[in-house]
Amino acid sequence: MRNEEFADKPKVEVRRTADGSATLYVPALDEHYHSRHGARQESEHVFIEAGLLPLLEAGLGGPCARPLHLLEVGLGTGLNALLTLDRAHAAGAAVAYDALETVPLPPEVVAELARKWTADSPETVPLLQRLHAAPWVETVPLAPHFFLTKLPEALEDATLPGGYYDLIYFDAFAPEKQPELWTEAIFAQLYAAAAPGAVLVSYCAQGQFRRNLRAAGWHTEKLPGPPGKREMTRARKEAAG
Repeated sequence: MRNEEFADKPKVEVRRTADGSATLYVPALDEHYHSRHGARQESEHVFIEAGLLPLLEAGLGGPCARPLHLLEVGLGTGLNALLTLDRAHAAGAAVAYDALETVPLPPEVVAELARKWTADSPETVPLLQRLHAAPWVETVPLAPHFFLTKLPEALEDATLPGGYYDLIYFDAFAPEKQPELWTEAIFAQLYAAAAPGAVLVSYCAQGQFRRNLRAAGWHTEKLPGPPGKREMTRARKEAAG
């Protein structure tokens, strides 16, 4: 997303979703960062259960392995990162978490999010604050065995390492809001950055999205969606050998 799209104030508003968790609303785009049916339950369903957990169960990031390399397209509130940290810690796994974001949250928005989160997940509030206060383009140990690198780059302009990421959280705004991020060229870029056997997960189930993924080399499958959505998408890069 581009900074000029958010020139009018208020840039973002903190809102409650149906499961009680907080999300952000962008008036300039008339778009929410997460599902209004439940921010936390959407992230848990799409990114954790369909993406992260199967890889942790397969041993990625485990004690005898290198860290699991993860790329998030759209850091946003940091919800996906904090849920990932929690599950990886529970599994005794290490994660190197790279996150692209071109519109960092202002301190006052982070403070309001922290107030909303205090009632729901008070133990995560210090981590939320540390995540947003972390310097950009530096690898920061947000917690033991969880290494965060925030990258202030648009995906279409980013230079990503080749064959590196085991898991990609594709959490951009919807195709009609950010069409430049849902093209075959973007998914070819992500395919090149993905390690053999890598997984990409997204809340989106649009047909053209899946066709663009397949045209870029990904193998796609439909999965049941979170509350409020019938389907979601998981894609895989062919394993080596």
